[in-house]
Amino acid sequence: MSDTIAEMKARLDVLAPEHLEIVDQSALHAGHEGARSGGGHYQLTLVSPRFSGLGQVARHRAVYQALGDLMSQRVHALSITALAPEEL
Repeated sequence: MSDTIAEMKARLDVLAPEHLEIVDQSALHAGHEGARSGGGHYQLTLVSPRFSGLGQVARHRAVYQALGDLMSQRVHALSITALAPEEL
């Protein structure tokens, strides 16, 4: 597991995930501007009871807030699937 993925998982723990999967898709974007600057491309799937009753924008904001400065430093692109347990 990469250091960035490990750090992302540690920071997302604040959302009490029941399921958390992060896939590094950076290799699919080789040559892309974000890849040249060192930022990675990731796909995130997160299931959390904290998302119950929240819309998609609020869920994404919660993820971005949890990741903090990683979004401006080590993450160039993030595809997010954020679900509440009852949506499975």
